Amino acid sequence: MKKVEMIIRPDKAEYIKGILDEVGAGGVTVTSVMGYGVQKGSLDTYRGSVVPNNLLHKVKIEVVLADDKVDALVDKVCETIKTGAVGDGKIFVSPVENAIRVRTGEKGESVL
Repeated sequence: MKKVEMIIRPDKAEYIKGILDEVGAGGVTVTSVMGYGVQKGSLDTYRGSVVPNNLLHKVKIEVVLADDKVDALVDKVCETIKTGAVGDGKIFVSPVENAIRVRTGEKGESVL
């Protein structure tokens, strides 16, 4: 099992839902987050003055998948939401040792 964390532009989140359905993801967690990467924020104009905006709004999408579904998810997400501009986002993939369904105590990949 792998955990896939995607930090993306908020306007691209709806595209991800369809992709998750395509690859057979059982559940997803979506969080509104703020941060910056290479772009270091932006400059906004407020009442004629330039104001630095160091923290940009992003969406963090987390999903745990079977190993054989991860590459398909990552490839499809990159293909779908890529604009080629700074700020498109990041995807992190990390191993998951175990998953437990609290209601039944069931363990392993079957809880996904």
